[in-house]
Amino acid sequence: MKDKPSEQPANPEKFEYQKITIDPGQSPMRLDKFLFDKLFQVSRNKIQNSIKNGMITLDGKQVKPNVKIKPNQEIIIYLDEPRESNPEVIPQDIPLDVVYEDEDVMIINKPAGLTVHPGVGQRDGTLVNGLMYYFKQKNLPIKEGNEPDRPGLVHRIDKNTTGLMVIAKTPEAMTHLAKQFADHTVERKYVALAWGNFDDEEGTITGNLGRHPANRTKQTVYEEGEGGKHAVTHYKVLLDMYYVSLIQCQLETGRTHQIRVHMQHTGHPLFNDAKYGGDKVIKGTVFDKYRQFVENCFKMIPRHVLHAKSIGFVHPRTGKKMFFESELPEDFQAVLDKWERYLKGRKK
Repeated sequence: MKDKPSEQPANPEKFEYQKITIDPGQSPMRLDKFLFDKLFQVSRNKIQNSIKNGMITLDGKQVKPNVKIKPNQEIIIYLDEPRESNPEVIPQDIPLDVVYEDEDVMIINKPAGLTVHPGVGQRDGTLVNGLMYYFKQKNLPIKEGNEPDRPGLVHRIDKNTTGLMVIAKTPEAMTHLAKQFADHTVERKYVALAWGNFDDEEGTITGNLGRHPANRTKQTVYEEGEGGKHAVTHYKVLLDMYYVSLIQCQLETGRTHQIRVHMQHTGHPLFNDAKYGGDKVIKGTVFDKYRQFVENCFKMIPRHVLHAKSIGFVHPRTGKKMFFESELPEDFQAVLDKWERYLKGRKK
């Protein structure tokens, strides 16, 4: 995005652009504030200048920065460079753990460390690069509102989150699945290791999520009416180990970093989640022996401990209810076993 663009591109179709379709459940908000929450490393002043100069449009029209956005509207952000300069996503032979596949959908079990789609600073080595290689010449559909370098993706999970993802193989499957996600009818359950023990064995966390005002790579919880998008997480304690708890989380909405932020907000950051404060001793003594035990656990699983364990949806062609479940990855299971042994040793 230019600092002071003089005018909207004369031939916008020749310029690279980003398209954002506003969520159906989005509450009214100023356009400049919405984009400030949405975009990485872009100042509000730069956004306002770009809107004033027609480099950002709303439903194809030039508007003012303070215009209130509405659900399902379309924002176009014109970028600096011509379309031809944007590098193509290249197919790469990246191993995929395929759990299920038919002519319409594919279910994969994503490992830790695999980024889902290309982005700034990483154009290859992603799940999308692997999908393009796997499907050879088959053109996977693009979800409406997504970038062209995200073929087949109906949803995503974080780079260091493991577990199940559904891939759409046809335009019809993409439309059908995208609607299920938008309507919150897809059943997604995650398992996580969180710091501390919970007062209630199960509960619901509600809190709008949006970009952190000081750190654009993080999300934070906003009070109702102050910004962010509506987000709801249901949790259930599966195993209380006093210092940490194994929990199951069911998403009612699917916001960026939702479980990680909601758990931090309630004082239970995920174990070893460096971005949200879980990479230090949150509960327990700070004495050397215990601290060393925790640090050894961190070394066993050098990432936040979160796994997308199951997913359920209606098959886009047959209408049949589909459900898939996965085992915990080895490092997750190993650190869980280590905590259980530690707790048993403390009780003797």
